[in-house]
This record gives sequence, C-alpha cells and structure tokens, in this order.
Amino acid sequence: MSRPRTIILGASHWHFPLYSGAIGEEHQVVGISDEDVSLVRGIAEAWNAPVVANWRRLVDLPDLGLAYVFGPHSGMAEKCLALIERGIPVVVEKPLGTSLAELSEVRKAAEAAGVPVTVPFVQRDGPTESWLAKAGRPTYQRMSFIAGPPSRYLENGNPWMLDPAVAGGGCLANLAPHFVDMFLQSTNESAENVDSRLSSVLHGADVEDHASLIITTPNGREAIIEVGYAFPNSPLKRYCSFTSAGEAGFASVDSDGSATFTTLDGATESAVIDVDSDPLYDLFVRRVAKTLENGFRGLPTLAQLEDAMHPIWQAYDDHGGREDGRP
Repeated sequence: MSRPRTIILGASHWHFPLYSGAIGEEHQVVGISDEDVSLVRGIAEAWNAPVVANWRRLVDLPDLGLAYVFGPHSGMAEKCLALIERGIPVVVEKPLGTSLAELSEVRKAAEAAGVPVTVPFVQRDGPTESWLAKAGRPTYQRMSFIAGPPSRYLENGNPWMLDPAVAGGGCLANLAPHFVDMFLQSTNESAENVDSRLSSVLHGADVEDHASLIITTPNGREAIIEVGYAFPNSPLKRYCSFTSAGEAGFASVDSDGSATFTTLDGATESAVIDVDSDPLYDLFVRRVAKTLENGFRGLPTLAQLEDAMHPIWQAYDDHGGREDGRP
C-alpha cells in the first residue's frame, strides 16, 4: 500500500512531536504550514517537504490523501471546512474551534460531504481506560489530570494558548475533552446536567488554570473531572489519578501507575501500568494509517467530539466567559 500524500497544518503545536515519528513512517508528507515557519523548518527539511506560512497554499496540492490539522483553535474550523470541501480526509486536534457552533458546522459539513474526520482521543483503549474498564459500566467515576504551568506554552512556541479569544479557554477546553469522552463512552450515555467551577487564582493568567466538572447522565451516572495547569515544571510532567465504581467492582489508578481492582466479592488485584499518555499518539497515527481506506472505522468521530465538548462549552457559558470563577 502506498503512503498517502499528507499535509500538516499548524505544525508548531506542542503535540506534533508526539505524532511526527509515526507520521514520517506511515505517510508521505508533501507540505507543512505554520504561521511561524522558523518553528517547523527543521522537521520540514528532514522530510524534504516544503514549508509555508499560508496553509491555503497546501490544500490545493494535487492528489492529497490526508491532512492533519493543528494550530491555534480559532483557525481550526476554517481549515477543516476547506479540506472537507476538497474531499480530503482529516485528523484534527480537539477542541476544533472556540465554540460548539464551530464544531457543529464542521461535523455537519463532513457528514454531508461524506468526508472522514477523526480526533486523537488517545486515552481510548489505552492502559488507564483499559484498567478502569475492569469495574464494568461505571456508576461513578473520578478523574484528575493536572498538567504543568501555563508558562510552558510560552516556552514551547504556543503563546496563543494563553489568549482565550484564540484558544477558547484554558485547561478545561484543552485537557478535559479526553476524560469527558472516556466517561461518556464507558457509560454509553450523554451528559444531561453539568456543574462546574473555573479558577485562575494560582497563576493569574487570562485563561483558567484549574477547573472542575460534575457531569450527570440521564440515568444518574456521575463523573467528577478535575483538570489544571497547576503542576510545577518537572520531569514528572503531571499528576493524575482515576477511580471508577461500576457493575463489576471498583478500579483505581494513581499517578505513579499503581493500579488496583476490587471485585464485588472483595478480591483485589494490583498492577503497575503506564499512565503517560504521550506514547499513545504514535499508536493513534498508526491506526489512522490502517483505517484511512475505510473512513477511519473504529476511531473517534466528530459527533463524539461534539458530545464531549458540549458540557465543556456549557461550563464556559455558565461562567459567562469569566475565567476566575468569582461572582
């Protein structure tokens, strides 16, 4: 099978290095764009691919088979719509825009045109989700994921992440989609009621550095999701912990990878799993390559991204655009 001719839009995104090794092996990269070409010139030269500041110069290249959409959230929907109009399959980072309306517009356009689009919800089928699944369909879940400080976006070439007009929000829009999706997929339900709290007290930035959601489904299943930019700069990278109480028992995963599962009759098993989500992006790219010809069958869909983003954008609406959680 020949490798699809692929373009990368917005390649200075901090996640892109997590994709790049597998992309280089699985795809034929024929163009890279970024508003600051100096940030991506090295990888473009390694792949012998042209690099341009204006992404529109790439979408009309001949015989394109795939596009990856990164970059500032405020430009994602426009890029996706242009690619869909040309019938080019898309891999797009969450949150795909700065509002639910933008995401919905892209989802509807993709469905109408029959163009496959997928989203890297890399936690799906990963070690953490697989361990929590031991508990069965969850009645209650608690998920905490605290990443490094917002200053890291100034250091890794993505200062726009601290501008709410461009990023759409802070840690809630950036980190929570993975965990909302995990809960909704494991319960096979939608979010009916959403309570939230947003705060920027720790770092005083224009975007929130801590957020909590309580999501309840129509049948009363509940998730408490906490995300933040509150962990120090450290080789540890982040703090995370997860619990799930379900029909088969209780499962937990801690930040050091220690995991336990206790059955309903009280028997407990323990293990150590890899909770680092970074390696999961490589696996996702390889699944993209394997499923491209059948429309990304089995991979996350835009409708599922829309389901995950609905309670998140609702939380921002409930706070009236306020990032500090104060009255």
